[in-house]
Amino acid sequence: MVPFPKGRLEPEQYIEGILQGNVVILSKAITLVESSLEYDKKLSKKILEQLLPYTGNSIRLGITGVPGVGKSTFIENFGLEVIKKTSKKIAILAIDPTSQKTKGSILGDKTRMERLALHPNAYIRPSPAGHSLGGTAQKTRETLLLCEAAGFEIIFIETVGVGQSETLVSEMTDFFLLLMLAGAGDELQGIKKGIMEMADMLVITKADGENKHKALVAKTEYEGALHLFRPSEMGWQVPVQTCSALQNEGLSKVWERIEEYFKISKEKGFFDKKRKEQQLTWLNETIKNELLEYFYKQDAVKQALENAKNAVNEGKKDAIHAAQEVLEKIIHFK
Repeated sequence: MVPFPKGRLEPEQYIEGILQGNVVILSKAITLVESSLEYDKKLSKKILEQLLPYTGNSIRLGITGVPGVGKSTFIENFGLEVIKKTSKKIAILAIDPTSQKTKGSILGDKTRMERLALHPNAYIRPSPAGHSLGGTAQKTRETLLLCEAAGFEIIFIETVGVGQSETLVSEMTDFFLLLMLAGAGDELQGIKKGIMEMADMLVITKADGENKHKALVAKTEYEGALHLFRPSEMGWQVPVQTCSALQNEGLSKVWERIEEYFKISKEKGFFDKKRKEQQLTWLNETIKNELLEYFYKQDAVKQALENAKNAVNEGKKDAIHAAQEVLEKIIHFK
């Protein structure tokens, strides 16, 4: 029998601890999910398989916004407001940027959300974004399932920033919240169109002091722009709210609109429909990732790829033809 690596528990210990809501065991299981070690991958897969029947019962909220919009401040105060209103357990999966040079991450969300981190009904898990598109950690889906099995009823997924790849966030959440700034001179830029079309609500932050009037003006402009978009399939008109997280103004209204969305979504059957569509997306993404991982592990691929890189570097071949040759040798691609 292969001995467990140092620090690992028996699969049953992880499963039992998570189902009991033990956040220490939960954190250890998430570390397994995020690990690139082959042993940890097999162990985390076994744990997830056993926990699947206990997942799917949470509300999944995606939260994103431009840098400087105050995501951490908003999430901390909004999270505290939601706990106060619902008495539910919430988990925050905060994705931190990974340096492409050092491969390191700051992982400072617990520091930025100190009050929420200390609340007994809250759990904050900062994770490195890694190489995944849009700053969404590769293993966020699996982490989400572990949190659900641990009894967390509302899960926030905070992403690094705004970009075309924020589609990934909407594909794993039930509600997509977009935070915006007023007075930045870009209220109606076309570049925002794609992300705004995915949003289920826009919230203009920092609506206090001298910025309050700017926030109200921006609210009117965004509402006008959103009316030009095609209505959602369930007929939801994307609302625009203003708030001040520092002064705790408008947060209660944001939660009320989210509750309204879920009430309509479930009554009309769109909630279950979206979850089923997401399962198919997860299936396709998992197959794609597993195939890529398997492909690059093959010795023949490693050798062919090394030869191709050398040929490209020496100017003997261009990248496209070199890639085609690698594929032809490995999978008879023609």
